[in-house]
Amino acid sequence: MQLIHTIYEPSGAGPHPTILTLHGRGANAFDLLGLAPYLCNGKFLLICPQGPLETPIGPGATGYAWYPMTLGGPPDITAILSSQQKLQGMLGECLERYPIDPKKLVMLGFSQGGVMAYTLGLKMPQRFAALVALSSWLPQEAFEQAPTGAAQSLPTLVHHGSRDELIDANRAHRSVEKLREWRVPVTYREYDMGHEITQRSLSDLSAWLEEKVISPIEIVR
Repeated sequence: MQLIHTIYEPSGAGPHPTILTLHGRGANAFDLLGLAPYLCNGKFLLICPQGPLETPIGPGATGYAWYPMTLGGPPDITAILSSQQKLQGMLGECLERYPIDPKKLVMLGFSQGGVMAYTLGLKMPQRFAALVALSSWLPQEAFEQAPTGAAQSLPTLVHHGSRDELIDANRAHRSVEKLREWRVPVTYREYDMGHEITQRSLSDLSAWLEEKVISPIEIVR
């Protein structure tokens, strides 16, 4: 495997609906694993890779990131695309190793992980059943052209906090505007919270995944 990762596997032989779950800057492969029992009653297999870059998070402490901070400057697109390639390679290996239902595979990221989720999900929309970005922003510079085709039928959920102290809610608003311009089917929900996942937002996320991935309504034409 190209990236260290943790997994949560539901009971039963599978194949299971699966979420590729990407942590934020300074966290690690265990950070979002605890969400598993609360998403659709533990029905999803969670794969939680660890960012490839070590980053200091305090005296004597180290976390991990997907790309380096640029302190208000433009994002490091080269680093973002490098991590995207690593994730893409790892995903191929995971599809061979784990009991994943390839028709119910979700791309989800929090904060910096959400940037990566946007990048991978919108560039490989045919691979995913849904895209979720939590407390994050869309890196428009990573796209040489607007996503088309399968991206315009990829259910996408964006959650953000009105009091987010790290990524201002206006960045989420601009991201959603761009998604709508690209005709990506996006649902936006804003909460009275900071840079976090709350019980309410988690409950809403679970309900959305149940509707869009676990038991979607299929329209026969």
